[in-house]
Amino acid sequence: MKDRAVRGIMRLARPAACGVLLLLLVPGCTPNNPYRASERGANIFYTTFSEPPKHLDPGRAYSSDEYDLIGQIYEPPLQYHYLKRPYTLIPASAAETPGPVYYDKNGKRLRPSAPAEAVAKAVYEIKIKKGLAYAAHPAFAKTSGGAPVYANLTPDAARGINEVKDFPIKASREAVSGDFVYGIMRLADPLVECPVLPILEKYILGLKEYGDALRADLAEIRRQRKEAAGPAYNQDTDERERPIILDYRRHKLPGVEKAGAYTYRVILKTKYPQFIYWLAMPFFAPVPEEAALFYAQPALAGKNITLDRFPVGTGPYMMDTFNPNMEITLVANREFHGETYPTEGGAGDLEAGLLKDGGKPMPFIEKIVFKLEKEAIPRWNKFLQGYYDNSGIGTDSFDQAVSISAGGRAELTGAMKAKGITLTTSVRPSTYYAGFNMLDPAVGGYGERARKLRQAISIALDFEEYIEIFNNGRGIPAHSPLPPGIFGYGGRAEAAIDPYVYDWDPARKRPVRKSIEDARRVLKEAGYPEGRGADGEPLVITFDNPWTGVDSTPMINWYIKRFKLLGVQLENRTTDYNRFQEKMLKGNFQFFSWGWNADYPDPENFFFLLASSNGKVKYQGENAANYSNAEFDRRFKQMENMDNTPERMGIIAEMTDLVQRDSPWVWGFHPVAFGLHHRWVSNVKPNAMANNTMKYARLGAAQRELLRDEWNRPGWGIAAAAAAAAAVITGGAYVLARRRGGTAADNRGHRPCSPTS
Repeated sequence: MKDRAVRGIMRLARPAACGVLLLLLVPGCTPNNPYRASERGANIFYTTFSEPPKHLDPGRAYSSDEYDLIGQIYEPPLQYHYLKRPYTLIPASAAETPGPVYYDKNGKRLRPSAPAEAVAKAVYEIKIKKGLAYAAHPAFAKTSGGAPVYANLTPDAARGINEVKDFPIKASREAVSGDFVYGIMRLADPLVECPVLPILEKYILGLKEYGDALRADLAEIRRQRKEAAGPAYNQDTDERERPIILDYRRHKLPGVEKAGAYTYRVILKTKYPQFIYWLAMPFFAPVPEEAALFYAQPALAGKNITLDRFPVGTGPYMMDTFNPNMEITLVANREFHGETYPTEGGAGDLEAGLLKDGGKPMPFIEKIVFKLEKEAIPRWNKFLQGYYDNSGIGTDSFDQAVSISAGGRAELTGAMKAKGITLTTSVRPSTYYAGFNMLDPAVGGYGERARKLRQAISIALDFEEYIEIFNNGRGIPAHSPLPPGIFGYGGRAEAAIDPYVYDWDPARKRPVRKSIEDARRVLKEAGYPEGRGADGEPLVITFDNPWTGVDSTPMINWYIKRFKLLGVQLENRTTDYNRFQEKMLKGNFQFFSWGWNADYPDPENFFFLLASSNGKVKYQGENAANYSNAEFDRRFKQMENMDNTPERMGIIAEMTDLVQRDSPWVWGFHPVAFGLHHRWVSNVKPNAMANNTMKYARLGAAQRELLRDEWNRPGWGIAAAAAAAAAVITGGAYVLARRRGGTAADNRGHRPCSPTS
């Protein structure tokens, strides 16, 4: 019995001692490192996402989380200069930045400054770079006879294929002008469901008619299939098994012309100076027809292997792994045509070290890993441990990261400075707002009762308080859709305020939100005294939002509390983002919260969110409130294609007055972005307009590993105590064993422990 006890003690003691030795002797052996050992020292950038992206198809994607990915993969004709301010367009896949040529109705060429009403046609001729190559992809793989290798795939042939990288044969080809033309044609395809089609139809010659023709083709194909199948026909099942592929060449699109292998033209039916900005968006990136046909195969679509998940582009990165419930990874595109880091920038960039890589080939980082992190605290802790290379600053971690000086300037705390973390701040050209469904009989409509109801709620939702509580003061209260930095914002301070929500304080020369008593008075005038209708029943309003995280609960409760001050009950209906978007498309909501990041730095890009022609329910556009005011629309039509002049400023003021009175939105706030990066990340400068910025970043992977080891090494005191305890146990066992005439060698079957075992 005693011999067995000794051997038992020895079996316990040896692993304990070995564990201590491993912790003490092996560099980089940190017990909480979430990454594979093979990734140690690799040129990989680690970051996070909190919600799976819904669309990665360049004709369909239109939210910031989606652009974080496809901005690195697709190359539209233009891009924003990374460093220069104000924001400046430069070529991306285009060989040069195009300018419009204007013609009147008789075909006579006009001067560039011609007024919009004189322009009957605007022609943009776009020359693309030679040598643009798509990332290697199975869609381009051909047999010796020139046929696609992976055509007509059967379920058996696709067995074991779960991602694009699982295909053994891949190839590349050069992108040509026809791919850009094809990409624009796809925007009119009703099966693509392009969110900006209603806007583009207003400008690109013949695009609406072309889209109508494609919709008619789709309807006819469905009619024929239904007729052939009879009562058993099920459209969804049928199209899963036999996807419909519309023939884009069946109809002519006069607004897009191929003019050579490397040249194409986009023809607008009016002057629209903002169109140049659209050429910097993924909607106008090249799309290879082979990829669309490849992904349309039922054997792949049934596995969710689609263009919406696995993009095919010419940019510096390509999709590697798409697991939206865990990890999404991009890797450097070996076929990338090449691009060099800028050699000039804005004021202070040279001193900040932002030009030291000038002229060097990009991208610098080999792989980008996006990890799913739904909760703020684990995400923050992993950043502090060095496991994520960048981070935002949540409310809970703000005081740990930032202190506000006596002059109101944000600075890093001593702990952050000691880690070498850097802070970047910038006012984002964005508006975060709450809105009403103007189609809803309770909160919508344009009568005085409805306006006053929305105005009362707008007063009660104290966004100054919201900014302090949830953003640690990082925001500017909004008075209209326009954020700072956009033409038309501000003007004379007193004239720029929302008079239905604020009063002007002449002594302090600033706006002051009306009181909750004012809000109750306005609510009573709307027919809801103390929040009750004519029948005496309390007013109940539903609140749809995509805030599924645990840390979102206080925000939801804040809205409920502010409504309660009016006696109005707010019924929360939180769903995931995909379900939230579906509700918005169908109009199944009353009150919602959303935001808008500028696509381009022009007021048209914000006011179009309230144009009737862009209604979410009727046109699947971005007017989520479904606001429709004929006077606003008339002024918007005047303003949208004007150059920035005093006349345009005056029209913007009139439009602002109208939407402030109707109050389809509670204007919310414009965020001030705070970003953190570790010392091993360089070439970091906020650029709110660009979505392809990962190619500029540089990583010091060796320095990161050293610091990770230092920051995550177990405490030496604990390790020493563990070592001492292990020594006592081992020594005692050894003495007992010697007394019984045995040695440690008696423990047969157990290999000796060493730091390399």
